[in-house]
Formats: sequence, C-alpha cells, structure tokens
Amino acid sequence: MIADTNPKTQATGVPRMVTLFTDPRMLDHIPPAGHPERPERLKAILRHLERTGLLASCPKGMIREATHEELLRVHTPGYLQHLADFEAGGGGSIEEDTWLSSGSGLAARLAAGAAVEAVSAVVEGPSKRALCLVRPPGHHARPGEPMGFCLYGNIAVAAADAIHRLGMNRVLIVDFDVHHGNGTQEIFYDDPAVAFLSIHRFPFYPGTGAADETGTGRGLGLTRNIPLPAHVSRADYHAAFRAELESLADRIRPELVLISAGFDAHEEDPVGGLGLLEEDFEVLTRDLINVAETHAEGRIVSVLEGGYNISRLAGCVEVHLRSLGAGQVDPQ
Repeated sequence: MIADTNPKTQATGVPRMVTLFTDPRMLDHIPPAGHPERPERLKAILRHLERTGLLASCPKGMIREATHEELLRVHTPGYLQHLADFEAGGGGSIEEDTWLSSGSGLAARLAAGAAVEAVSAVVEGPSKRALCLVRPPGHHARPGEPMGFCLYGNIAVAAADAIHRLGMNRVLIVDFDVHHGNGTQEIFYDDPAVAFLSIHRFPFYPGTGAADETGTGRGLGLTRNIPLPAHVSRADYHAAFRAELESLADRIRPELVLISAGFDAHEEDPVGGLGLLEEDFEVLTRDLINVAETHAEGRIVSVLEGGYNISRLAGCVEVHLRSLGAGQVDPQ
C-alpha cells in the first residue's frame, strides 16, 4: 500500500457533499462491437455506485447540452460543422479510433455541457466539489479534429466557460489519465489563464507529452508534463506528481481546479496500464483536494476520461468519489 505521507493531505478540512453530473442519454453513443469506449463503462460505474449507496448519497446536478458558443471557445467553426455534417450523413468512423453513432452528437454535447454545469455549481452554488460521469471522453479532442475516442474537449469547454463567463482568472487542469491529454494541452498552450499538468505513460499514445513541452508565449511555463516509463514504481509516480503539482499550483494560485480523471493507469487496464492500484487514486485525489483547499476555496470539478477494465474502472471511480468526500458525514 502507498501511504499518504503528505501532512497537508492528512487534514483537508470538513468533508463536503459531492454533486454528481451524469445522464443516461450518454449511453446512446455506441461505437462498434469490441470498441474499448463502450456504454458498458458508464453502466458499470452507475451500477456499482448504486450498490455501494454512493449514488443515492450524492445530489444530482442538472445537465444540458453545451451550446454552439461554448464549443466555439475551444473548437474551430469548421470542425463543428464537419461533426454536424458527418452525423447528419449517418455517422461511422470519423477518425481512426473515433466513431459517431446516431446518438453520439447529443451524448458528446451533454458530456461537455455537464462539465460546464458542474463548474457553475462549484463557482456559483453551494457545492464545492463535483464529479462528471460522462462519455465520450474529451482530452484528446483537438481544436479542429476528433482524436482518440474524443469528440469535444469536455474539460477544456468547462475551463473556457469559467474564464469567459464566470470571470475566473486562473484555472488549473490536472490530467492523470494514462494517455497524455494532447487536446487540452494544445487548446491552452499559450493561454496565461490556464495551467495544465499531465502525468502519463511515455512514450505512448498519442506521442505527445514530453517534459520539454512547457507552453509558449504568455503561457510559457504553465504546461507541465510528467512522462513516465511503463514500469515506474508507484512511490516514484506519486513523488513526481506531488512535486510538480505543488510547484505549478504555487505558481498559478488557481481559483478553480479541474481534473481529467482517467483510470487507465490501473495495472489491469487493457488499453493503458501504469502499475497503479485503486488506492493510488485516493492519494492522487487527496493531493488535488489539498491544492483546491489551499488556493481555490475548495473548488474542484472532476470529469471522467479513460479506464477500460470495466470492473476495475467502477472500483477506481468509487475510491475517487469517496476521496472527494462522498458518503462522509459533516461533523459540524
């Protein structure tokens, strides 16, 4: 077991209610048989959370589709039109690994809209923590094209809305999916308002995320990558993550923390794998809570990305959700 030895994360204050954002219409994004990103991922998570009682214990946030204006903040007009035309033409394979079925466009707009509404809830509402159980994932989606199962940059759309509509000046996005969040990085690479930290297996898909990718222009130094070999030890993984996280957080002093929560770094994941166990996601989550409590008045939104061993994914999400505070009783 990896012990949480950081004194800051051993006392994170009073546990807060975690608001859940999900929608059954996201199950209508249906890639072909055998595709790793299939509806059963979300079904398994929700069944597991129902069995544990966590689903009932968490308030549910209202979900809507992301608007065209919200999507345009991070995607090109030509790309949005291409998606609409492709969907109207019956869908199919839009990119090597990415498919559109009849329900995919709506599911993707709901996924991005869920992230936007979750950010609104923690910035404007009583909840300080939220988890978006969404699909399709988003962190590979580039400004002008889909990639790696992703259609829209869900977390990027939410970050852009936090800045442009809610008036946030400093947002931190942290991505612990086993794959580098190349789309999120590209969208904010020169943006002084958004810092991006990714810890991932390297070299690995999508081929980006080297340590020397650090931003450009006014965003120079606000992108941090932690590329790790496949057989890194869990202790070294956590040490590297904590050091870079605290360094970047101290630099940007975020008003909001967003998590691209991929669970495919689990040792049994068939698509990724980086030797992690369920308990490691508790340590990661507590490190992130500490940053949110220190700099962002506790505001933290987590958005589901990858994780393709369905039974392990459900367990990892449970650990992550409990670590965010779900199921805990406020002693006050």
